[in-house]
This record gives sequence, structure tokens and C-alpha cells, in this order.
Amino acid sequence: MTATQPTSRTSSSKFVRIVGASLIGTTIEWYDFFLYSSAAALVFNKLFFPTADPLTGTLLAFLTYAIGFLARPIGGLVFGHFGDKLGRKKLLVLSLLLMGGSTFAMGLLPTYAAIGVGAPLLLTLLRLVQGFALGGEWGGAVLIVSEHGDDRRRGFWASWPQCGAPGGNLLATAVLAVLSAVQTDEAFNSWGWRVPFLLSGVLVVMGLWIRLTVSESPVFLAAAAKAEQRAHVPVVEVFRRNWREVLVTIGARMAENVSYYVLTAFILVYVTTGLGLARGVGLTAVMVGSAVHFASIPLWGALSDKLGRRPVYLFGAIAMAVWSFAFFALLDSRSTPVIVLAATVGLVLHGAMYGPQAAFMSEQYPTRVRYTGLSVGGQLSSIAAGAVAPLVAVALFQHYKSTLPVSLYVVAMCALTVVALLAARETAGTSLAAERAR
Repeated sequence: MTATQPTSRTSSSKFVRIVGASLIGTTIEWYDFFLYSSAAALVFNKLFFPTADPLTGTLLAFLTYAIGFLARPIGGLVFGHFGDKLGRKKLLVLSLLLMGGSTFAMGLLPTYAAIGVGAPLLLTLLRLVQGFALGGEWGGAVLIVSEHGDDRRRGFWASWPQCGAPGGNLLATAVLAVLSAVQTDEAFNSWGWRVPFLLSGVLVVMGLWIRLTVSESPVFLAAAAKAEQRAHVPVVEVFRRNWREVLVTIGARMAENVSYYVLTAFILVYVTTGLGLARGVGLTAVMVGSAVHFASIPLWGALSDKLGRRPVYLFGAIAMAVWSFAFFALLDSRSTPVIVLAATVGLVLHGAMYGPQAAFMSEQYPTRVRYTGLSVGGQLSSIAAGAVAPLVAVALFQHYKSTLPVSLYVVAMCALTVVALLAARETAGTSLAAERAR
């Protein structure tokens, strides 16, 4: 079966539309989410958390960034429950509406100078809505593709929704970079930062139009037609019967999550505050790296179809542990091309984990609780990893005045991922239509 013949259940043209809808939707959702992390590193510390110490203001901005992650498991639980009950498509439409609406509202917020403490409180509330929506987005987007596609090439096809992360980051960073280039710092800090948040409203309308055209997962519809394959309370069943898979999901995402936010969020802090370079240097590095990252993810996913999920994922985790030291050594060169190279190579290595991840984790769970297991396991890891990664990195750098502890932090997370992968089963080629995806 070739890439142009993805499945016997779904025609090629229809399947490509499903993949495209999932990719575009996740790109918009991640654009909204990453826009906040970039703004937290660049302007929110001044506009919503003004302090005498720039690093302290940045820590406070990243604290609200982390709060968004706290809502993600709740979103994963709620969306997973109803996604396993009602279907994948309805919940994907709702997640896009919530994410886009909260991001658009951020662009209208008054700053600390205008209303005082109310400004960061409102920002935090909207961040919670963002996190709640994204907590339900990832599992649904991955499953709508995985459950339409064929078993032999699932790694390749399911990796495309994963491209939404670098795609959204690329879009968010590109918009900020353009605004930074054409505006003075005063204009950008005054009103320019609002433009990319307000742009989210236009993107959401486009995303909704595309998502409403896709069909429901045939695997879910087949399972829903059989009463014995319906879980009454999916989350209870997941933790009763699939707790090992949940632990594997959490552990496998530790290195991937932490390394990604160090490569794309902490780099902006270190380049500007630590090295004293212009804002555009870090933004350029993340933008170029994200473009290459986008292209590499499906290649790693396809490789996992041939070699297996675990070997490719393990390579990414081990390589990232090594690169965490080279990364900061290259940043310290203060050379823009070298900094771009450091971010790009790091993100390509990250792709070795992120590419196979969607198929690997979808294959861990039976259909009746797949949305719940995937979402809850994935988002619990986000609290332990992605939520605190920028905070830990900034705090370690601020305390030790060195990036070595940050590298050691990444290495520790990579070690946890290696342990989780070694404890997991190889799942490449398994059928999602079976009662248990084994």
C-alpha cells in the first residue's frame, strides 16, 4: 500500500483532506498556544509583570504560561470522556473555538499600567481556557487521522498532525519577527504585540470551515455500534485497566516536552537576557528551526513504520541528551548563523521523538478509551515536563549563572524517557480496530 492509498476504509482524496484538516487545525491551535510563550519571553514581563529585575518579570510571565498547562489534564479528561462517548469530530470543533476565542481576547486585554493587578489576573484566566482547549485538542487530532489510516503506514500519516506544533510555532514566531522588524520597540510594546493575538480570530474561522468538512472516525463508529465496546466512565477504565500504558505515555513525553520548550522558549530568554543579543536573533533561530522541524517530523514517522516506534524514539531521546550540551556551547558563540544551527539541529533531533509519538501512543489503548487514555496520559506529562521547563530553566540559569544545570536537567528527562520506552511494547503495525490495540 502506497502513500497515495492510505486505507481501505477511506478513499485517498478523502483521507488527504482529513489529514489536511487535522494539520491546519492543530497548526492554528499551537499558533495560539505558542504565541503566548513567545510573548511571555519578550513583552509580557514588561506589560503585565513589571519588576526591577527583568529575569524575575520573565519568571512571573512564565508562571502564567505554566498555569495553562495545569488546565490541560482537565481538558484532556473532559474532552477524552466525551470524545470516547460522542465521537472525535465534535470535540475537535469545540477545542478550536475555545482556543481561538481566548487568544483573540488576549489581544484586547488592558495592561498592568491601565488596570493594575486585574491585568495579570485576566491574562491568567484566559491562559487557563487555552490550556483546557489544548488538552483536548491533541488526542482528538491524532486519533481522527490514526483511526482513518491503515496500519502499515500509521507512523507516517499520524505524524502530520504533529507538524501542527512546529507549524504553529513557525507562524507565531514569524508574525512576531515581522512586527519586531518593522516597528520600534516602543510601538511593539505599546500596541504591536496585540496584532498576532487578534489575527487568531481570522485563523479560527478558516480552521472551523475546514474541520466541519471531515468525517467521523470509522473505528470509533464501529466500536460505538457495539454496546459491549462502550466504556461507561472512560477515565475509570483507563486507570483500572491501562495504568501501565498511561505511565508509558507520561514517561515517553518527558524528554520530548522539556527539550522542546528549552529549544523554543528558553532560547529567547537566554539569547536576549543572558547574551544581550537582539530579540530578532532568537526569533530567527526558532523560525528557521521550526521550518526544518516541520519537514523532518513525517520523515521520522515514516522511519518508525519501517524500523519500529521504539528504536526511532530511543534514538531521539539519547541524541537530545548529548545535544543539550552542544546547544548552549553554540549559543555562546553569539553568532547568528551558529545560533540558528543550534536550534535547527536540536529540533530535528526532537522530531525523532515527536514523529513516531502519535502512532505509538494511539496504539497503546483500546478504542473504547483511546481518546481518554491518550489525552490524560499526554497532558499529565505536560504538567511535569512542559509546564515547568521554562520556569526551571530560567531559575537554574538565574541561580547558577550557567547553562550547565539546564543541560543536566534535559539529560535527566531524557533518562526518564529511555526507561519508559524500554518498558513499553513495540506497537508498529498493530490494528486500532481490534478491541485492544495490541
